[in-house]
Amino acid sequence: MTLKSTLADRAHPVAEQPLNHAGVDRTSIGKLVREFYAKVRQHQRLGPIFAREITGDWEPHLEKMTDFWCSVILKSGDYHGRPVPAHLKLKDVTEADFEIWLALFRQTAAELFAPETAAVFVDRAERIATSLKLAMFFRLAPSATAGGQ
Repeated sequence: MTLKSTLADRAHPVAEQPLNHAGVDRTSIGKLVREFYAKVRQHQRLGPIFAREITGDWEPHLEKMTDFWCSVILKSGDYHGRPVPAHLKLKDVTEADFEIWLALFRQTAAELFAPETAAVFVDRAERIATSLKLAMFFRLAPSATAGGQ
């Protein structure tokens, strides 16, 4: 193995595999989504944020999130949205809100799935939260030389 092949392996990580566990299907993922968002809607901080964005019938959002999580967990390809632009428009969301979101998600996954299955959901949720936080809150400082020359 050469240094070049080792670097190439790092640059192209192995793709996540679908979670193939008994009881993990669209129905169980839909239950996770619905129970999780029921907690979110009741939360004193997150509830009002979601209420401002989702007025009226929640079912279309819940189905979209079920598609999203089926794509994340089962690699179904059902989700075709763009989560970053959707989250960028939420001006009152803070980084701390993601910790609340993750705590509620962890709790819901633990209630519905065996520990090793819940851990897969939580791991992927944590990576998604990190990506969204980077997109929403991380900005490079302007270079001192960029505008001065």
